[in-house]
Amino acid sequence: MADTAGFDVIILGGGSGGYAAAFRAAELGMSVALIEKDKVGGTCLHYGCIPTKALLHAAEVADQSRESEQFGVKTSFEGIDMAGVNSYKDGIVARLYKGLQGLVKANKVTLIEGEGKLVAPNAVEVGGTRYEGRNIVLATGSRSRSLPGLEIDGTHVISSYEALTLDRVPASAVVLGGGVIGVEFASVWRSFGADVTIVEALPRLVPAEDEASSKVVERTFRKRGIGFKTGVRFAGVEKRDGGVTVSLENGETIDAEVLLVAVGRGPVTEGLGYEENGVTLDRGFVTTDERLRTSVPNVYAVGDIVPGLQLAHRGFAHGIFVAEQIAGLNPVPVEDAGIPRVTYCDPEVASVGLTEAQAKERLGEDKVESLEYNLAGNGKSQILRTQGFAKLVREKDGPVIGVHLVGARVGELIAEAQLIYNWEALPDEVAQLIHPHPTQSEALGEAHLALAGKPLHVHG
Repeated sequence: MADTAGFDVIILGGGSGGYAAAFRAAELGMSVALIEKDKVGGTCLHYGCIPTKALLHAAEVADQSRESEQFGVKTSFEGIDMAGVNSYKDGIVARLYKGLQGLVKANKVTLIEGEGKLVAPNAVEVGGTRYEGRNIVLATGSRSRSLPGLEIDGTHVISSYEALTLDRVPASAVVLGGGVIGVEFASVWRSFGADVTIVEALPRLVPAEDEASSKVVERTFRKRGIGFKTGVRFAGVEKRDGGVTVSLENGETIDAEVLLVAVGRGPVTEGLGYEENGVTLDRGFVTTDERLRTSVPNVYAVGDIVPGLQLAHRGFAHGIFVAEQIAGLNPVPVEDAGIPRVTYCDPEVASVGLTEAQAKERLGEDKVESLEYNLAGNGKSQILRTQGFAKLVREKDGPVIGVHLVGARVGELIAEAQLIYNWEALPDEVAQLIHPHPTQSEALGEAHLALAGKPLHVHG
């Protein structure tokens, strides 16, 4: 077996967490090996965030061309050319991938292509070659999960991976799971003309969000003709000619061309030598302390394999944190509540901090105050013909501890909201800031004005 010279840092997995750790460690003067069995950029770039958002933008264009007359513009919607949509989507991914490959070279990171396995607390093996590192970063990411006994066949029972490469718009679809991935695909397919039904075992869609956000999404989905059944469990699926029959525990059945399984993502940690080398796992996830150290000295874990939010930008932040931690810079730990979250369906949902329910549980019912500012009072939202709200949750006489937004394009507003949350801003402080007019960002300003006791464009 070939041995190679040691590295300061060896990173197993080249997704958002892995490549961020690699680039930051290289910037800090360390020798870095990045091991990736598929393509640098990982799920987010190739099979997740980027391609799904491209589909969602195409869906928005389809809706705008259908609805253009309400803006006094005459267009006719002739249909969806999936080959054209896929070529637009793949072109974006290809350009970003090329840029990322350039950054690997520019940062002088040694890219090792192949499947890596931890073979010692300081060594990884790839294709019979052993690489030793003073520090190891586990960044192997996540994969689509299924339910026990529910087999994904890639044709009629599919995961998000196959949904991204469909060469047609399914006439009808059942989406199993009303979380982020489920509602995003339901939104795309509905805009593309499919008949869609979401099945969610929990009582509401986007159940991780504030209850008020779920209500707005459900109301808008009803208007859009997206069917959903909440608080009901999946019982089974039978294949039939040209499709599937999905049965639910309440005895209902739904016929559709495809069943999309969107019940979340599980960690990729099995068979990679983690446990054999002393790394503690809990239900497949790697347990770490707040500084992302595993149970083995000088072995760190980042991103989706660490319990918590499964978001590309969380992995990215973890990667930078770990590189700085290894370099002895004593960085500030990444706190999940301070990470902005966006669901890109129509309407978009964005949030940071605590939901009202979480805040009351943590601080007590009487210590929490909330305010909803309706986008009906926001000029730019009216121009965009979008509905929704900006909801603030604050500690009474204290800082804003949760911001929840629903409406078109609100994902772009959450960056300011995460500054408000992470800097523990008081409503009065934010109320002093001047927001440009007419923009949707004014909704955040107006909501804070109202919470500071000086409401302007707010209807009682």
